[in-house]
Amino acid sequence: MASDPGERMKIVIGYAVWATLCAAAAGVALSLIHTWFFSYHATRPGFWRTLLEDAAVTIGIAAGQGAVALVTGSVLTQFGRGLHATVLLGLLVGLFDFVMNFLQMAVPRTELGWIPDLVILAAATIAITAFGSRSASASPPP
Repeated sequence: MASDPGERMKIVIGYAVWATLCAAAAGVALSLIHTWFFSYHATRPGFWRTLLEDAAVTIGIAAGQGAVALVTGSVLTQFGRGLHATVLLGLLVGLFDFVMNFLQMAVPRTELGWIPDLVILAAATIAITAFGSRSASASPPP
């Protein structure tokens, strides 16, 4: 377990990158599902345009979630808390994104709009990150 604040920040940075990659992977997978099964495109260029536009938006949102994870982890580090099980935490961020967006795609009535969606994704990222933190003075489990 890292007890030095500098080491804890390295873990936070790695976690933020991992959470971004997991969210991006979940979003790109969902973009593929959306393009193949839920959108209409009359031509092959229309198919690619839909897929690339969805993927670009997804990657932008994932980058924002990575920034939220970085800021949240930094704040937790300032309060003497360290992140644990960061691989699992990043996977949880991606899983939450996938489930939320799939639900909104499959059941359009659950779509709240851009601002509430982004707030929900940011709040989930904050909650998942905080859930994976422990006091730096706590001893690791055996």
